Amino acid sequence: MHETRRRQISRRSLLRATGATAGAVTLGTGIAQAAGRAQPQGAARAAGSAQGSGYAHPGLLHTGADLDRMAAKVKAGAAPYAAGFARLTANRHAQSGWTANPQATVYRGAGSPQNYAILYNDVHAAYQNALRYHVAGDTAHADTAVAILNSWSSKLTSLEGSADRFLAAGLYGYQIANAAELVRDRDDFELDRFRTMLTTVFAPVSESFLKDHNNAVVTNYWTNWDLTAMACVLATGIFCDDEARVARVVEYFENGAGLGSVRNAIPVVGDDGLAEWLEAGRDQGHALLGVGLMGTVCEMAWNQGIDLYGHDDSRFLKGAQYVAKWSLGGDVSYTANTRRKGAIGGWSGSETASDAAPVDPTMTRPIWGMISNHYTKRRGLSAPYLTRIAAKATPEGGGGDYGPNSGGYDQLGFGTLAFTRDKVTGSGAGAGGGTGGGTGGGTGRGKPAGAGSASPSGSASPSGPAANAPGGSAPGPGSATTPAGGNSGDLASTGTGDLAAWTAATGITALAGGLLLLRRRGRTQQEQPRTGGGAHSK
Repeated sequence: MHETRRRQISRRSLLRATGATAGAVTLGTGIAQAAGRAQPQGAARAAGSAQGSGYAHPGLLHTGADLDRMAAKVKAGAAPYAAGFARLTANRHAQSGWTANPQATVYRGAGSPQNYAILYNDVHAAYQNALRYHVAGDTAHADTAVAILNSWSSKLTSLEGSADRFLAAGLYGYQIANAAELVRDRDDFELDRFRTMLTTVFAPVSESFLKDHNNAVVTNYWTNWDLTAMACVLATGIFCDDEARVARVVEYFENGAGLGSVRNAIPVVGDDGLAEWLEAGRDQGHALLGVGLMGTVCEMAWNQGIDLYGHDDSRFLKGAQYVAKWSLGGDVSYTANTRRKGAIGGWSGSETASDAAPVDPTMTRPIWGMISNHYTKRRGLSAPYLTRIAAKATPEGGGGDYGPNSGGYDQLGFGTLAFTRDKVTGSGAGAGGGTGGGTGGGTGRGKPAGAGSASPSGSASPSGPAANAPGGSAPGPGSATTPAGGNSGDLASTGTGDLAAWTAATGITALAGGLLLLRRRGRTQQEQPRTGGGAHSK
């Protein structure tokens, strides 16, 4: 591979590697026992890949095997990787020499001098340059990513603003951790200082939200708000080798009281094997965001041997299929739900969503490549709506390709390049977290309780919350009640004014049919398996 690749072990990683084997086995066993989960098959192989801990690094959205696959496929000119890489290299954020503009305080939300666009542009520049470095080997891109990340860790001290500060912490926290994960072994990267920034600036804000939801009733905030916070805390836990944070997110995903837990986000499973996505009763843009965020959480967990993708009879698959069918213009059912909203000890009200919102079939986000490839390639399951919508979105771009406003930067993207994979065959195809299902280096963490094997169908009856599952905080279809005087005082103060701006910027669907053929032709050998809120604001 490239002489300049990250595979060259730095002085720092040599020091960190001392005692890695013992540490990995101990930590992996400990967290599995603490969470009451059995270890997956092949867990012991984690020891060699973890650098001084039980977590595999790189091991957030991309593993070492993923990065090697991208580099090899692009070098060979294989489709659709080459088209995915072309989208990366064409993005203005992916150019070496990007100059960061770090701020001591980042503000997001009404009533503050908002400057959060500076942060998300720099974060996406760091990520895109780091990814480009791994694929093509040009150290100028690694140098750029490191310079951006070091500049922010040397200056950023707080996140402020309205309730939107929780979105800033969650979205940009998980994203900046993913950028840093790709250069963490560079000698010039200030690893300890970056850890401090994650654990003192980003993660505490997200943890506070998951704990008390900005002093609102737990159902005041839509699914996306929880998921942004979960993504940040999970990414921080893995990056900083903090098993307590990882375990906290896994527990919340399975059993949390807020709308980001899987049974609250996906409250009803239908006879057709599809499961209603709660936020479909709000609007399409936020539903797409939520699916992308849940996929992000599942992918990061999967790469550490934790199968949230398959939890509760693959409930997320059924919810993602539902949103894909609905977004393609298909008819879907929707069970009316009413949720409580308001501040604890203050105003209160309720809101009912009675039907799935209208959709624009041209609206897209770069979320489908990751989810579709997991279920159809890693797990070998049929997911026709995911397959169709992923093909339509191919090749996926990233931040800056989907409009100029914040919604165009909510996902890191580039799923065609990063997540396209050959189909796993054999006995392991349906077992995530094990040898065949593939963990990103594997770390000895078992599947969540009740994860079982993936299945394309489920119970027809509602499960989790009752059919009146709580919804979200912004006005949606149906009736709503507000305090006397008509002022809701809604704590979830984000708006939807920029939805139209980013939805028009797809520009890629005409290639879908040809790329489907190219994907089949390019599958010449079996890949060795190893091993994604109402966050859209003004």
